[in-house]
Amino acid sequence: MANLSPLVRTFVSHFGEMGSRWGINRTVGQIYALIYVSQEAVHADDIAEALEFSRSNVSMGLKELQAWRLVERRHVPGDRREYFVAPGDAWEVFRTLAEERRRREMEPTLSMLRNAMLEEAASPEDRYAQARMKEMHDLIELLTNWFDDVQRLDAETLAQLMKLGSKVHRLLDFKDKLKVVAGRRA
Repeated sequence: MANLSPLVRTFVSHFGEMGSRWGINRTVGQIYALIYVSQEAVHADDIAEALEFSRSNVSMGLKELQAWRLVERRHVPGDRREYFVAPGDAWEVFRTLAEERRRREMEPTLSMLRNAMLEEAASPEDRYAQARMKEMHDLIELLTNWFDDVQRLDAETLAQLMKLGSKVHRLLDFKDKLKVVAGRRA
């Protein structure tokens, strides 16, 4: 990574370390970080050289990033090589990651929980276990439905929602107070 600026080198290294904490290979995290901060589309040979990775490692990493829909292939006229770019909008990256994690993690869990709740409980322990599984299922389904609603918001509205943070609690308290007042008038 000697040919990268110190700023880019720090970002790429950090992303690699964080990637391993997020459940992806360190190499894949570094490849993504390099593509994300690159002004121009980059090809695998440039990535391999910049990160000092083998070409095969880069190819495998690019396949994984494409499977996650975090990079797109581009073709440059007159050049047979494939170039790669990351989505330009950070919100789009966030949405893609969230959607992929949902598809890969949440949906299989919901499916397993639904199947477990359909089974006949053979003992009091199984009934208790099913009740706990139902609680988990209901929570995950609530989060999934909320996620679907949030995915439909445009980036500006989503940013405003996130900036509200804990203020949403005050809004809900105000709504409850309005209900009480409306109930007294009725």
